[in-house]
Amino acid sequence: MTDPTEPTQEIQAIPAEARKWGMITHVVALVGLLGNGIGFLLGPVIVWMLKREEHPFVDEQGKEAVNFQITMMIAGLISVVLMFVGIGFILIAVVGLVATIFPIIAGIKANEGESYRYPLTYRFIK
Repeated sequence: MTDPTEPTQEIQAIPAEARKWGMITHVVALVGLLGNGIGFLLGPVIVWMLKREEHPFVDEQGKEAVNFQITMMIAGLISVVLMFVGIGFILIAVVGLVATIFPIIAGIKANEGESYRYPLTYRFIK
C-alpha cells in the first residue's frame, strides 16, 4: 500500500525548479490581465522564451500557455465584433472567465508536475 503523503512518481521526475517555472508561465497571464491589456500574452511569451531551454517541461507548458493566450485574444476580438449584434456581450464575459480560471488550474497542475493541456485551444506553436 502506498503512503498518500508520498509525492507521485510524475512529480519526482520533474525538478522543483522546472515545475515552478512551468507554473509561472501560466499564472503570469493573470498579472497581465490586470495591467496594460496586452500583458496577458506578453507575460507567458517572455517567461517561455527565457526559460524554455532549461527543461522540456517548461518548454511544453510555455507553448501551451502562449497558445491559450493567443486563442483567448482571438476569442476576445471576435466577441468585441459580435457586440454589434448583441451576443458579444455574453461571449466577452465567458471569454473573461475562461481566461481567468483556466490559467489558475493550469498553474496548479504544472506546480504538481502534471502536463496541462488547455481545452478548446488552437495550437499555433507546436
